[in-house]
Amino acid sequence: MIRKSFENGVQTLRLDRPEKKNALTGAMYTDLAEALEAGNENKELRCHLICGQPEVFTAGNDIGDFLQYAGRSAMSETPVVRFLRALVRNEKPLVAAVDGLAIGVGTTLLMHCDMVFASPRAFIRSPFVDLGLVPEAGSSLLGPQLMGHARAFELLCLGKPLNAEQAERVGLVNAIVETDVDAEALACAQEIASKPPEAMALSRKLLRGNTDALSDRVEEEIKIFASRLSAPETIAAFQAFMSKKKA
Repeated sequence: MIRKSFENGVQTLRLDRPEKKNALTGAMYTDLAEALEAGNENKELRCHLICGQPEVFTAGNDIGDFLQYAGRSAMSETPVVRFLRALVRNEKPLVAAVDGLAIGVGTTLLMHCDMVFASPRAFIRSPFVDLGLVPEAGSSLLGPQLMGHARAFELLCLGKPLNAEQAERVGLVNAIVETDVDAEALACAQEIASKPPEAMALSRKLLRGNTDALSDRVEEEIKIFASRLSAPETIAAFQAFMSKKKA
């Protein structure tokens, strides 16, 4: 479930599935995508804030739910892909508050954020290769740009986790908040929303530059990701993961 609220120009999108560590389902991806898409047309909306629950931002994809979607439709038509495309096309500033787990897409979506705040217990990890898959959300392009090839390789290929201090050091996190990370992120989002909107939009666009290469990379990742779903090592990795989960 995604809980949405709107106040003072800020739309808050709260991941609210704590019993499953905020693992994202197709319905949740659809809600997120719709919120970002609608935000582009809403002149009153000046900033998005995405946050989770205490001790968990998101554990990433709900694997069982994802496999059902991917199994009955083309990968390019799945809710997760709609969300990834919406991230690239998002025109409004995006702020994130990360407390605890940020796994898989919980990591890669942070690379699309303009400001990221983390609690000291943030745990950021991308186990794509461990599952026989490849990075997504344009992270294979954004990661090296943000933190350099070696650090991006550690995170995206080796699956090495980052704690809050490490994430701040490599530029994935702006600040570590000792007390209420959601409140600090909201204050930042409200500050962004208080600025002259046209100047903010133009400035953000200049900083982001041409996003054609990012869009192309997302589509390339989607094609490779889809082809990997039927690879023997991927099937074996998923079976091992699901068996471990049941145990």
